Amino acid sequence: MSTASEHAGQAALSICEALLLAMNERGLLPEHEIVGVLRDAAATHENAVGTELEMDWHLAVADLINGIKAGGDAVHRW
Repeated sequence: MSTASEHAGQAALSICEALLLAMNERGLLPEHEIVGVLRDAAATHENAVGTELEMDWHLAVADLINGIKAGGDAVHRW
């Protein structure tokens, strides 16, 4: 069963992805900078330190971010 914090995390991820797409569509942030933002965010989690449980969480977050970067959407391919 999902928790309230999991729902909040999914909502935040969706909002951030939509904002990145909107900023690109408006010409406020070029695609190479969006890729850089996503790459930096994923790297932060990939390089995190902690317990095994914390590391599993960080790596799952990095996988989600890398999935966004790899998949983009129907119009954009980050």
